[in-house]
Order: sequence, then C-alpha cells, then structure tokens
Amino acid sequence: MRVIRSVVYAVSVLWLMGSAALADGYKNCTKVDKASWKPASEAEAKAKAAGYEVRRSKIEGSCYEVYGVKEGKLYELFYSPEDLSLKHTVAK
Repeated sequence: MRVIRSVVYAVSVLWLMGSAALADGYKNCTKVDKASWKPASEAEAKAKAAGYEVRRSKIEGSCYEVYGVKEGKLYELFYSPEDLSLKHTVAK
C-alpha cells in the first residue's frame, strides 16, 4: 500500500510540474509570414490603451508577447501580429 501511495504521489507531482511549464507558453497566433506582420510597437500601444503599463515585449512563436502591469498585477498579453487581436492573457 505504501508503494502505491508513493507512486501516485510521484506521478501527481510530475503531472503538476509539466502542466505548470506549459501554462504560459502560448505561441500560436497566426500563420501569416513575418513580412506582413504589423509592428510590435502597435501591440504595445494597444496594451497601453487597455490600461496596462507596458514593461517589455518580445516575439514568442507567432505572437507578440507584451508584459504589462495593471492594478499592481503582472500580465502576459499575447497579440496576433496579423491583426493585433488579443489571443491569450496570463496573470502572474
């Protein structure tokens, strides 16, 4: 019984660690090539207009990932570079 409990515990811990690693890795926003992407500065401007204090931004997969603070909380905002639509938000 003790062995089964240990195995179940180990599997649970590994599963939780794996899901946490994938939680903020949103990377698929568009299939359009980079030549037709809008500038990253426009994604930052859109986040500012939504009330975020933008800290930085980067390209993550086929998304613009904008790091912003709103009401004291850090957020990751994922914008499609094709049309600058907000695809995903992660609160940290």
